[in-house]
Amino acid sequence: MTFRRRIVVLAAGAVAAAIALAAIVTYVVVRHELRGGVDASLRQQRPRVVLVNRNGKQTGGAVGQSVTAPAPGQSVSGAQFGQLPAGADEVFEAQLPSTSLGGSAGVVQVTLSNGDTIKSASGASLPITAAVRDVASGKRPEALRDATVRGVHTRVLATRGPDGSTLQIAKPLTDVDDTLGRLRWILFAVTIGGVGLASGFGVAVSRAAARPLGRLTATTEQVTATGELHHRIEPEGDDEPGRLAASFNAMLSALDASRDAQRQLVADASHELRTPLTSIRANVELLERARDMEPGERAQVLASVRGQLEDLTILVGDLVDLARPGDRAGEPPEDLRLDELVHDAVQRARRHAPATQFALIADACLVSGSRARVARAVGNLLDNAVKWSPPGQPVEVSVNAGEVTVRDHGPGIAEDDLPHVFDRFYRARAARGLPGSGLGLAIVKQVAEAYGGSVVAESAPGGGARLRFALPLSQSS
Repeated sequence: MTFRRRIVVLAAGAVAAAIALAAIVTYVVVRHELRGGVDASLRQQRPRVVLVNRNGKQTGGAVGQSVTAPAPGQSVSGAQFGQLPAGADEVFEAQLPSTSLGGSAGVVQVTLSNGDTIKSASGASLPITAAVRDVASGKRPEALRDATVRGVHTRVLATRGPDGSTLQIAKPLTDVDDTLGRLRWILFAVTIGGVGLASGFGVAVSRAAARPLGRLTATTEQVTATGELHHRIEPEGDDEPGRLAASFNAMLSALDASRDAQRQLVADASHELRTPLTSIRANVELLERARDMEPGERAQVLASVRGQLEDLTILVGDLVDLARPGDRAGEPPEDLRLDELVHDAVQRARRHAPATQFALIADACLVSGSRARVARAVGNLLDNAVKWSPPGQPVEVSVNAGEVTVRDHGPGIAEDDLPHVFDRFYRARAARGLPGSGLGLAIVKQVAEAYGGSVVAESAPGGGARLRFALPLSQSS
């Protein structure tokens, strides 16, 4: 199912559920009110019992009034129902007053204390249920129920009458059922219409919602097909599609920058690799042609080849380090005594550069990182200082609060070069005649950023350069 269809289905389903719930509530409330009106009218009825002669003449009064004895043609209503005999030509009838507009008043049935039953003229008999018997025995004041009397759905009220009699008053629910039936059809039609309206609304909403997603899909397909990362989507608003478009643009920008950096790295690496490879090839060819070369000259050529191979090995190692992500797999961060690590790095630097003096001041501090990577970064800082230090001038190294500061007393860093000191393959004009590939300080920056630290290059007061490599202190310290 497509995204648009899901929106249409969800919108239609939500509206249909809301309309159906409203329809059910409306039906229940109206049904309760209509049946409540019927129940109230049943409680307000004042039935009467009349003695009807054969000729149909009758008189009557309301049940509950006291009379002592009936006479032919008189109404019999009072506290002496069980004492009223009826002659052969007379019959007792229970009646309800007719409504003001001549509508159906319903039927009534009186059950006397002696078990005799007085019915309405219609002859309809109302059943004696357990609830009616509970009313007759006084266990409950009244009972309301639905019943079918001669095929007519009726509402029946059972209540206590005078002298232990029980009254049952029934009123047809035909009008109520007809009204509720029409109401059901109306609510059903409204529900169907609401679903149709919701479907149309869902189609409109889905088109508006899917439009930015469609543009995003088209741009993605175009980028996939062409490989061009310069395409962008104009965000519309601050909603989810707008934020998605902005995030997609940011992702494309990051990918574009990463690809440009990779291309630049490949181009720079190719340029740096070409020089030692060319030199090594030339020396090897020289050795092949000059078979009668003097031993001393041959040794010099071999030493040159060996040195160029070492430089090439260092360059390849630097490239491998720079090509790796922030933290190398298999080397998880650990707690390191930075002062001890720097002390070991200074000892190695003294062995490699015995002509250079090192002055170390180190305070104990604990940082988090990879021992090999941090040691490589500190070693690169020391190698850079050794390269620029004039003879007889010391390299000053200090460790304090997770920061390593290395200062040399060389010519310093030109203002134009300061922003590019840690760029890959960047070499200042004064350094182009010195050994190195321009990757050492770039590796220092990568290590610092990998563990949440920083690196800064600045001119030192009194001359020379000062480089500060800082890592966050370990939480265990």
